[in-house]
Parts: sequence; C-alpha cells; structure tokens
Amino acid sequence: NLTLDLLAEAGFTYLGPEVLEPERPDLAQVVLRERLVAALERLNPDLSDEVVQFAASEIIRTAALTDNVIENNRAIHRLLTEGVQVEILEDGHMRGRAVMVIDWETISNNDLISTNQFYIKGLNRDKIPDVVLCVNGLPIVVIELKDAKNEDATVHKAFTQLTNYQKAIPDLFAYNGLLVISDGLDARTGTISSGFDRFLAWKSIDGKRDASRTTPQIETLVLGMLRPEVLLDLIRNFTVFEVEKKTLDDGSLEMNTVKKMAAYHQYFAVQKAIDSTITATTGDKRAGVVWHTQGSGKSLSMVFFTGKIIQKLNNPTIVVLTDRNDLDQQLFDTFAASKELLRQDPVQAESRDHLRELLATNGGGVFFTTIQKFSLVEGETEYKALSDRSNIIVMADEAHRSQYGFSAKLSTKDEGATMRYGFAKYVRDALPNASFLG
Repeated sequence: NLTLDLLAEAGFTYLGPEVLEPERPDLAQVVLRERLVAALERLNPDLSDEVVQFAASEIIRTAALTDNVIENNRAIHRLLTEGVQVEILEDGHMRGRAVMVIDWETISNNDLISTNQFYIKGLNRDKIPDVVLCVNGLPIVVIELKDAKNEDATVHKAFTQLTNYQKAIPDLFAYNGLLVISDGLDARTGTISSGFDRFLAWKSIDGKRDASRTTPQIETLVLGMLRPEVLLDLIRNFTVFEVEKKTLDDGSLEMNTVKKMAAYHQYFAVQKAIDSTITATTGDKRAGVVWHTQGSGKSLSMVFFTGKIIQKLNNPTIVVLTDRNDLDQQLFDTFAASKELLRQDPVQAESRDHLRELLATNGGGVFFTTIQKFSLVEGETEYKALSDRSNIIVMADEAHRSQYGFSAKLSTKDEGATMRYGFAKYVRDALPNASFLG
C-alpha cells in the first residue's frame, strides 16, 4: 500500500486488477492494447486508424521477435525512442513516417497507470508480479516487493524472483525500462541484464541533497526516480545497450548485450552540466567541471551528457578532448557503442589536418581528438581559428592534467627565441566561441 500511495503521489493513476484484467481478454498478453491504440491516436492525430493499428501490432510483434529477451528489449527501446516506422500515402506518394509511441516532452499527454497483482499466463507457470507501471498501455516498470516484517523476505529474494519471471514470462520484460526490488525499507533499481551487485539505491529526490537515512529507500526511489518526467527521461536519454566480449576457457569469444542505465549521481550530475552548458553558450563559455571518483561511471556520464546536449542545442559540435592515445581510443569505443543514444556515429581525428577538416564544417558531429593535435607546427606563431560558431562544446577528459597553458613562455633555440603557450590557449584560438566542460 505504501508503494502504491507513493506512486499516486508521483503521478501514476492506480487501477486495480479488477479494472485491467477485462482489458486483457488473453492473460498471456501483457500489453493493454486498447490503451496503446488510444495513445497512438492521441499522439499522432493525422494518421489513419489502419496505420495506428499496424503500429500497435508492430510493437506487440517486436516483443517476441527473437528468443533473446534483451535483444527484443533493445528493439522495443528503439521503437519507443525513435517511433514506429511506417509508410503512408501523402500527395500521391508513399512517404516514411515515424509513429510517436510516447510523448517525451509533454508528460501529461501519456496514459500513466500503476497496478498490482498483474496476473500473467506464463510459458509453463502463471506469474503475478507485485506492481507494474504502464505508460500508454506498455508495461515499462516491474516492482517486486517483499514484506519488511518477514526476516526471510530479503531484497535479494526479490531479485531472484524477477530473474525467474524473465524465464517464465519473457514478453513482460521485452517492454521493460527498469526493474525495482524492495523489502519495504531497502530499495534498489537495475535493468533486465543487471546482476544483483548492479542494482543500486536511488539516494536523492531532487539531486541537491541525499535523503535522510531514516527515510525508507522505497520512498526516495519512487518520488525521486519514478516520477514520470524522471522515469521517461531515464529511458530516453540515460539508457544504453553495450555488447560485452568475454573470452571463454576454450579460447572462443562470447558476446553478450548488456543494458545500462544511469545511477542517481550520473543522472543529476549530467542534468546540472546540461543547464550549466546552455547558460555558458550565451555567457562566459565556462560550462564548469564535473568531479568524479574512480568507478563512478565517468565515460557513460560523458555519453549521457553528449546525447542530451545534442537535443538541447541547435545541431552542436561536440569535441571530446583527451591527453593520451589510449584514453582517446577507450572513450571513443564507449561512444561508438552508444550511437543509438547519440543518434550519430562519433568520428576520431586521425591527424592534425583531419581535425582541422572536421572542425571547419558548418555544424553537427561528435569528434574525438587528443589535445596535442592543437599544438603549433614548425614555422607557426599562432593557431588559426577553425570555427567561430558558439554551439561548439569542448568536453575535456582528465581536465586537471593537460588543460592549462594560457600564459606565454619563452622558448630559446639556436635559431632564436620564440614565445610559446600551452594547449589551452591554442584550443581557444582554434575555437574562440566554444564552451568548455571539464
């Protein structure tokens, strides 16, 4: 009851199983189809009923596309974030169109409901997840609760139960954005591929301060993370799928898709960095510094920041600066694996001339370079400007190490003395109106 009350406070309308089961004539079907169709009609008012019905069927078909739940989940995630691709007749010509499934901007346009005891006819055994959150008829969140008064009902047992559910009712998890496990006090969240050690607490409601230790974690998690605007933001802008490679004992290679979502510190840090960067682009160009501890997921925080700032600014160019080739490659690989979120392929500058060529373009792009490529070559006394656009964001990794050098130093050689500056000045000479985030 506490969880359902908190979800109502967060913005979900509670509907009991007695209301929703009649909407599911086939209890093996996890989608509330009538609600899905109504939402598609509301969000795409110019489309015919035939196209809307096709889009709804396509979403349901995709959930069982393969035998691999996480690959189906990835395909559904793409439909949610990019829309369902259809062809419609317009002015006598067939044109491609994306059918919007969720309104990411105006949250109130979506059908947001919570329910409990969501009975599902399974492959071999029937299952009844404790709490399910549906957005436009799609089961986006599954919450497994254990009784705080029962010593044996631990949060780990809630995790085990969800793992068993994935095998018995895989279709439910094809639509899943995130999972929540709780024993009434302890509460953690993860994705369908997370091991128990990757289920983490959500420790703040507003991102300004951590919640009191006396506040039940389920309360902080629901009011902080499951508020519809935060939940949908996490699904759209803070979720990536990565393929992890593992060498087995026999020398063969095993490939597994892993779904990752921002932890609370990543989410709030990126939000603040976005706000600061937008302000900097029309101000003093200093977007600020994000401090990290080891193991806090810095690389993915940079990916999440890039994906979101691309949407917020008008076709910006993102320049990712590192100071070592190995770091450049590692970070580039992380970004390249996240191109669905970035909605483009990042590009690595191969040389100083290639970097100049990339930055001289009119807009757009995520470019990687080592800072050393901004050094002068023999005979140059200044680094010429490459672009005067103000929607260039320079994101410097390891900013405490190499991003210095505004002051001139006298360099003496046999052929004479010259004034030399550090990389910081040359980067700013090249991109005089760019904003900088460390």
